[in-house]
Amino acid sequence: MFARLRSDIQCILDRDPAARSTWEVITCYPGLHAIWLHRPAYWCWHNGLKWPGRFISHFARWFTGIEIHPGAKIGERVFFDHAMGVVVGETAEIGDGCTIYQGVTLGGTSLYKGTKRHPTLGKDVVVSAGAKVLGGFEVGDGAKIGSNAVVIKPVPAGATAVGIPARIIPSKEGQSADVTEPQQARKFTAYGITQEDDPLSQAMRGLIDNASSQEHQIALLWQAIEKLSANNVQNKDCVPCDAALKEQFEAGKLNELVGK
Repeated sequence: MFARLRSDIQCILDRDPAARSTWEVITCYPGLHAIWLHRPAYWCWHNGLKWPGRFISHFARWFTGIEIHPGAKIGERVFFDHAMGVVVGETAEIGDGCTIYQGVTLGGTSLYKGTKRHPTLGKDVVVSAGAKVLGGFEVGDGAKIGSNAVVIKPVPAGATAVGIPARIIPSKEGQSADVTEPQQARKFTAYGITQEDDPLSQAMRGLIDNASSQEHQIALLWQAIEKLSANNVQNKDCVPCDAALKEQFEAGKLNELVGK
C-alpha cells in the first residue's frame, strides 16, 4: 500500500515541474486527493456498499472539484493535473500512467444500464484540457487527445485525436503519438500536443508545397519555350507577354502564417 502511495506522489513530481516537494504534493494537489478518496469509494461500490461509495465520491467532488464515479476503474500512476471539472463515468477505465487535465469528460452516450457506456483509456494516454471522450470504445496505449477535442470513435495506440469531431492522426513510428525526433519519442508532452499535430495545418502546408512546386515547373517550361523561340527566326514572339517566367508564389510566408 505504501509503495503505491509513493508511486502516486512520484508520478506527480515527474510530470509537473511546478511540484517542488513531496509535502507540497500531499497537501496541495487535489488530483492526488481525488485518487486517494476514489479507492475506498471503489472498494465500497464493488463490495455491495453502494451508498457509502457514492457518498465518498460526492465528498471527493466537493473537496477536489473532480467527479469520479465509484464504479470507475483507475490504474496506477494516474495524474489528474489541475483537473477542476473532470468527470469520469461509471464504466470508464483509466490505464496506468495516464494524465488527465482540467475540464475533461469521460462520458457515455447510452442510457442502457449494465452496459459499457464509458471509454477505456490504455496505458500512458494524455487527455488534454476540455476534451470530451464519449462512448464505450477504447483509446489505445500512448494515444493523445487534444484540448477541447470531442472523441466519439476509437483511437488507435500511439495516435493523436484533435478537433470537433476528433480527427485521428496516426503515429509516424506506429508506437508513439509523439511526432518529434525519434530520440524524444518517450518524452512526456504536457497537454498532449506537439507542434505538428494539427491535421488542418498539415493539409495546408501540403497544398502550399504542391502549388509552389507546380509554379516552379511552369516557370521552367516558359523559360525553355523562351530559349527555343529565341533560336527560331520565324517565331521569336511565341512567348506571351504575361507568361510567368519568374516564380512569385511566396510559399515561405504562407507556411509561416499556417505555423511551423
